[in-house]
Amino acid sequence: MEQIGTVKDREQQVIEDFAVYDDWMDKYEYIIELGKSLEPYPEGKKTEDRLIKGCQSRVWLDARKEDGKIWFSADSDAIITKGIISLLIGIYSGASAEEILASDFSFVEKIGLSANLSPTRANGLVSMIETIRRMAAE
Repeated sequence: MEQIGTVKDREQQVIEDFAVYDDWMDKYEYIIELGKSLEPYPEGKKTEDRLIKGCQSRVWLDARKEDGKIWFSADSDAIITKGIISLLIGIYSGASAEEILASDFSFVEKIGLSANLSPTRANGLVSMIETIRRMAAE
């Protein structure tokens, strides 16, 4: 499972992917499709210690470090949230801790994601980002 390009390259690709859609309903559809493409998450890893705190829906995130890279896997019980975590791990999985910590996650603003989520989902997004950053810092 090799990631193409740097974190910055992958962030830019997401910005370009979202630019294709004019309407936020189409962007939500795209996010839902991302969630459907997420690799299956083992039931045995759906544990309390892997739940992201601060999300209204349940989001599990797991990380393993291998050869200086961090590989994330995740799942959620809500389809939009599953798409959002899929988007995040698509960018940050396979990156080094340094790359993740150097990211300002500004692509989230550039694609308009925060502004087009309900307040509870936007808070959940912040919690997901904080958890990815914390895992990279450990």
